Amino acid sequence: MNSYDIAKLAITALEDKKAEDIKVIDISEVSVIADYFIIANGSNRSQIQALSDHVEETLGKAGVPLRQVEGYNNANWVLLDFHDVIVHIFDKENRLFYDLERIWRDGKPIEF
Repeated sequence: MNSYDIAKLAITALEDKKAEDIKVIDISEVSVIADYFIIANGSNRSQIQALSDHVEETLGKAGVPLRQVEGYNNANWVLLDFHDVIVHIFDKENRLFYDLERIWRDGKPIEF
């Protein structure tokens, strides 16, 4: 499974649990840390954790190993690192504050 397929699967998992404002940035030409950043937000801590759990479970069933999770307990910004695909799930306030879309504007926005 390539990074594009992994990103599509992660997006489907986010959509299944009603993630809000899902954005995908192709950073493969501007960074070596990953091919894709997926950025989404949830409406509260429980939903953010449910989104994280569902993405991890869905990709795990597809054989995609999770390398690292950050921020799960606080659930205001959860980072799921699947090597070439990094999923960021924010609460609305922190998404606006950190504004990853602006920071990574040299990447290419992707529509799935």
